[in-house]
Amino acid sequence: MPHYSGPLLTRPDAEALCAARDAGAAAWAGSLDLGRSQGEARLHANAWEWREQRYPYPAALKDRTIYYWDGEDFAAVSRFAGSLIKLVPTDWGAPTFEIDGIKMLPTSKASPVDDARRKVELVQPRGKQVLDTCGGLGYFAACCLNAGAAHIRSFEKNPSVLWLRTLNPWSPDPDAPASGGRLQLAQGDVSQAIAELADASFDALLHDPPRFGIAGELYSQTFYDHLARVLRRGGRLFHYTGSPNKLTTGRDVPREVAKRLEKSGFKAELALDGVFAVKR
Repeated sequence: MPHYSGPLLTRPDAEALCAARDAGAAAWAGSLDLGRSQGEARLHANAWEWREQRYPYPAALKDRTIYYWDGEDFAAVSRFAGSLIKLVPTDWGAPTFEIDGIKMLPTSKASPVDDARRKVELVQPRGKQVLDTCGGLGYFAACCLNAGAAHIRSFEKNPSVLWLRTLNPWSPDPDAPASGGRLQLAQGDVSQAIAELADASFDALLHDPPRFGIAGELYSQTFYDHLARVLRRGGRLFHYTGSPNKLTTGRDVPREVAKRLEKSGFKAELALDGVFAVKR
């Protein structure tokens, strides 16, 4: 799917544009791509101009919402297809997303891109073939590209999340020159697709599944056996787990994951908010 290249607005952006117009300014300088770059919009009485295209001033926008130009109006970057999926701004520019109001944000204390970078550093992707099992907004893939990975194969099951990626300037575009043909992104359920991947075909692996209650198959011994099968000896893996239910049930999901990975042939240890493992 082609990536969107028009302006993205949040409520503060829209208010700043209107305030500059009301103050009689001829232009407003700022970011209209969630902090990826800075630019200038030329202001007129009834419209504003950006990248040689004119847009109407938006009506009142909602907080915690990102808007894009759909050709007729500024529409929220959200979609309902069985559940409500929505791109949500953060304090760091790079957005996260919500599914039925639940934020897919590992931590509220750091940029989602910086958080992904720390985890990617554990698998040392430079020059490697990387498997990205649950692509999400693509921040793991973006960090792997920046770190010099030879190739990344990424799966994302949800078509609405793939649609969000086309509107998010922080999500890597597989077809962009900057990706250099190194990112292969497919819509698919990795719990099924993994069986078709060749033995020992990857040097590094990033696994960021939905929580256990939603996608238990991605925490199963059978799936971990497949991860071990497709990873070469000495290959590195990071598995995000968070700490779900620990306070309410006493269940320690990270340690459960580490034990299963050990059984599949990894040497595993707790790291960051998940498990780091090396294929024996």
